[in-house]
Amino acid sequence: MRILFTGGSGKAGKYAISHLISKGHRVLNVDQIPLNIDGVDNRIADITDAGQIYDAMTSYAGFDELEPGSGMPKFDAVVHFAAIARILITSDNECYRVNTMGTYNVIDAAIRNGVRKVIFASSETAYGICFADGERKPDYIPIDEDHPTIPEDSYAMSKVVNEVTARSFQQRSGIDIYGLRINQVIEPHEYEEMFPAFMSNPSLRRRNFFAYIDARDLAQMVEKCLETDGLGYEVFNVSNDNTSVSIPNTEIISQFYQGVEVRKNLSDNETFFSNAKAKSMVGFMPQHDWRTHLKA
Repeated sequence: MRILFTGGSGKAGKYAISHLISKGHRVLNVDQIPLNIDGVDNRIADITDAGQIYDAMTSYAGFDELEPGSGMPKFDAVVHFAAIARILITSDNECYRVNTMGTYNVIDAAIRNGVRKVIFASSETAYGICFADGERKPDYIPIDEDHPTIPEDSYAMSKVVNEVTARSFQQRSGIDIYGLRINQVIEPHEYEEMFPAFMSNPSLRRRNFFAYIDARDLAQMVEKCLETDGLGYEVFNVSNDNTSVSIPNTEIISQFYQGVEVRKNLSDNETFFSNAKAKSMVGFMPQHDWRTHLKA
């Protein structure tokens, strides 16, 4: 496939692009910082500028595409990861503006140019727990895609708005638009750096539902979504199968989820951020377990 990927220079995007290149796809990275990966060309653009995004959506993906003399090829799919990555980076209203206007511009330009599939990054924060002022517990566990999404912070608000925007664009166009509610992304080197602290202090993981997603498994999820057609509009939690702490789930529930409805019998280390929908609908199958990495 010929893919336009926004935000590919970021923590998650670089793994996804590397994976897609390894599978034989052609990828153009649209970002404000170039990505230095063989086989990937870059377009520097501001996602909040509709003209720049429209231009990128009608761009060559490299000089070699000039050679056939048959005109500009069209993109088969768009993967949209570009965003202000969390709160406390810019002002709250700037975070909200960039993320909402950027997503509107990217999906609008994709549809206007005949792209039939868009995959966009939503977030675990949509459930309103990650950046809550004080402690907020989920309504029930494990958290699935039907759980209410009522956040209070500008970043999570922008993600919920983006989901509504995507659903509306899909309703009008009929194309496939899939949103990924991504848990905290962990790179391979971060297991050794971060997870010993999680073992000694599990409360560090409360705001992330004690879950995580390996960057390589997130890349696999992007691939699975590209391979799966005909779902219309869908959102998926994206997480690994297991929790990110060493204590068993009975202890987590006792310490952190007292009074919360438990809707499923969970094994000792089974994730509280359910990925069952992603598994059943697109064939997602996470491969990386932090325990294996720390043992290695």
